[in-house]
Amino acid sequence: MPPPHQAPDGLKTPKAAGVAGILFSVLLLSALVLVLQTLRLHPQDPGDWVGTQSWKVALALNLIPFAGIAFLWFMGVLRDRLGDRENSLFATVFLGSGFLFIGMLFVAASAIGAILLTHAARPGELAGSVTFTLARSFAYNLASIYAMKVSSVFLITASTIVLRTGITGRWTAFAGYAAATVILVGSHLVDWTFLVFPIWVLIVSCDILIREYRHAGRPG
Repeated sequence: MPPPHQAPDGLKTPKAAGVAGILFSVLLLSALVLVLQTLRLHPQDPGDWVGTQSWKVALALNLIPFAGIAFLWFMGVLRDRLGDRENSLFATVFLGSGFLFIGMLFVAASAIGAILLTHAARPGELAGSVTFTLARSFAYNLASIYAMKVSSVFLITASTIVLRTGITGRWTAFAGYAAATVILVGSHLVDWTFLVFPIWVLIVSCDILIREYRHAGRPG
């Protein structure tokens, strides 16, 4: 039995990162698809989605907290893989960017949730109003500019972890650098760039699990 101050080995394996990463990716991608089907990702959104289509947005908002929890597990296991090779400056950027991304994602989702609650309390008064425009612009800017830019910083640091630890293929690290560039340039211009980050995490997580199963299948 491991000492109380140490995590069990089962919680420190690459497999844990793979499972957590897949959960995060599936949940966030599902939420984003629901949002992209309903909302207009523009600060001047007229708000016609707050009526019959609002259930899709509400479902997406309920998925995001669980995606955030899975992301924290994914981030923790990746950092654990650094072990003694961890650099304090590098670890600070890695953790800081991850926490900022989740925090801003939650705040943006909360702003959209506040719109739904306000519409339910006063139907017909919110859509098209100055208050609605302010809330939508706040959520849009926070998600598409700030959260996405921070996610590109996380991509760069996570890709570097991949290169240093060999937890997955080197090609996934280079794909991460490319994805970070795409997000930095186009997150506030092209809607589909929202999908780039969770897709990269999904690819890395699947590659981790495939490598683990191959390794487990080899004769000792």
